[in-house]
Amino acid sequence: MALLVELCLLATCVFGPTQAKSPMQIGEFQPIYDPAVGETEPWCINDHTFAKGPDGLWHVFAITHIKPLDFFKDPGRNLAHATARTLTQTGWTKQPFAVTIDPARYDEHLLWAPHIVKDGKTFHMFVCTGAITGHQYAIHHLTSQDLWHWTRLEIPPVVMDGFDARDPMVIRDGNRWLLYYTATDKREGGHHIVASLQSRDLKTWDHRKVVFTHAQSGTFGGPTESPFVVRRGILYYLFITDGGTVHVYRSLSPTQWLPSEEVQSFNAHACEVVRDEKGRWFVSHVGWMNGGLSLAPVTWNDGQDNATSSLDPAKP
Repeated sequence: MALLVELCLLATCVFGPTQAKSPMQIGEFQPIYDPAVGETEPWCINDHTFAKGPDGLWHVFAITHIKPLDFFKDPGRNLAHATARTLTQTGWTKQPFAVTIDPARYDEHLLWAPHIVKDGKTFHMFVCTGAITGHQYAIHHLTSQDLWHWTRLEIPPVVMDGFDARDPMVIRDGNRWLLYYTATDKREGGHHIVASLQSRDLKTWDHRKVVFTHAQSGTFGGPTESPFVVRRGILYYLFITDGGTVHVYRSLSPTQWLPSEEVQSFNAHACEVVRDEKGRWFVSHVGWMNGGLSLAPVTWNDGQDNATSSLDPAKP
C-alpha cells in the first residue's frame, strides 16, 4: 500500500493537475488505405494490426468483407493484407489475402481482430477464429518469419472465455508477455470486461485476470471491444472501443484499470497505436462501414517522453 501511495504521488508530480486530465492530444485523422479502390465490390476493413517487415515495408492485416456486412454470406473468412513503404503514405498496395479459414482442419469459422508482436526474428499473430455456433469464440496463434507466409501452431486455442473472447492484443512487460482480450464475465453473458493472460514464451498462457469491468452487461459486442494497452514509463494506458468512441484509461498497473481512471475519449473505432521510424506516435481508425483506414498523430502531455515504452520506434 505504501508503494502504491508513493507511485500515485510521483504520478501527480509528473503530470501536474492540468496534464492529468488530458495526457494526450489526438490530431486530425487522414485516410491512408481504402480496400475498395480498384474493386468492383465495396470491400472494407475493420480491426487490424501494423507491423514493419524484414523487407522494409509496412504491413497491415485486418478483418475484411464486402459491405454492408452479411454475416451469413461472409463474416470475415479472410484476413486482408496491404503494404506500404511509409506508415503515413496515402494509397497502400492491396495484397492477396494473408490467411483464409480452414474450418475442417483448424476449427476456424472467421478471422477477426489480428494482433502481431515480434520476438527475435519471429512474428506472432493472435487472431479470433470464431465458433460455428456463434458462441465461445476462440483466439488462435500463428507465426511467420517474413509477414508473407503464416503457419498455424498445432496447439489448443490460446483462450476461450466468457460469451465470446475476441480482439487479442499483446505487449511485453518485463520478462513476461501480457495478452489482453474482450469478453464477458460469464459464459452465458454478463458484464463486458477486458481480461488478461500471462506467458513467458508466447505459447503457454495462464494467470487469467479481469483487468477492467464495465457497468454494462450483455453478450456479443459491447463497450470493451478492441482493447489496446500502451506503457509509457510508470503509466499504462488502456484504449477500448464503445461503438464510435474510444475511451482511454490510465493506471500504474498493467492488470487493473478502473472506470474512474478515464483520462481521454475521442471519435474512432477499433484503434491501434503505432510508432514510425522517427518515433512519432499515431492512432488509427476503421470500422465495418467506414471502408478504409485512417491515421491521426498523437501528442503526449504526460511527462513520459524520455521513459521506456511498450512501443519502440519502428526500425528503418
